[in-house]
Amino acid sequence: MLSDHPPDARSTRFVSRPRNVVWIATLCCLLWGSAYPAIKGGYALLDIARGDTAAQLVFAGWRFLLAGGLLLVIARLMGKPVTALAPAQWRQVSLLGLAQTSLQYVFFYVGLAHTTGVKGSILNATGTFFSVLLAHFIYANDRLSRRKALGCAVGFVGVMVVNLRGAQGLDASFTLLGEGFIVIAAFVLSAASIYGKRVSQRLDPMVMTAWQLAIGGLVLLLGGLIGGGAIAGWSAGSLALLGYMAVLSAAAFALWAALLKHHRVGQVTVFNFLIPVFGALLSALFLGEAVFEWRNLIALVMVCGGIWLVTTEAAAAPAPAG
Repeated sequence: MLSDHPPDARSTRFVSRPRNVVWIATLCCLLWGSAYPAIKGGYALLDIARGDTAAQLVFAGWRFLLAGGLLLVIARLMGKPVTALAPAQWRQVSLLGLAQTSLQYVFFYVGLAHTTGVKGSILNATGTFFSVLLAHFIYANDRLSRRKALGCAVGFVGVMVVNLRGAQGLDASFTLLGEGFIVIAAFVLSAASIYGKRVSQRLDPMVMTAWQLAIGGLVLLLGGLIGGGAIAGWSAGSLALLGYMAVLSAAAFALWAALLKHHRVGQVTVFNFLIPVFGALLSALFLGEAVFEWRNLIALVMVCGGIWLVTTEAAAAPAPAG
């Protein structure tokens, strides 16, 4: 028996149900966490050197261009108006694509080529703390409280811990191109996500995500090709990995944008602490990296604890009297 409701209405009701937030947000975090070993695995399969920035951009460009194209096809099959955007909306999705995909992933892909997957997943979690700090200056009703300040402090100390090596102090492997670029990517994503939430209020989240991924991916691809980037030696394994990365990007970004549209930011972002957990564990599993070193474990606990503090303030507040 056919439903009386169109597919778009059914999907909207599904995402907007509070009980579905937990598993949808967890799935998104698992997918994003799996990107760390996937990217580094792709570098290895395709023989992309850590210093070959142009080839890294080509690899990233194909991933997001395919992800955006996939989402556009799905949105069209669902009956969504994928091309009926006003001129102002085209400018908005273009700006979002340049920031959230192109600019962010220039820093992210280059940074991840110069550090480990475990370290990258922990350092990238600083995005949650940047979001809290930015919201303090942007939203009058989202000021920085003592609890949020404590969470940010705990999280940033955790980031410092992951770069400690015994009595030697800061790890000599800390570099601007590696760990530094990962943190910059996290900041760019935080700023772009705040802008994306605003855009999604007047534009379908799936359509918005599709175009920002496609536009951002195309810019990355062209930039890499112009810079002389070339990828040779494509195999069944590397193509399958690229396909998986395109699917994870399409699914995670579209679902996350839909959650942010229908639920409070704090209710959704509380799950961000799962990204470094999944990223570190999957990097250890697939890349053989050390996740159980004392500094990694302490940093992981502190970063996750900081994220929990800054995103659960509403739940910790006392109920009003009466």
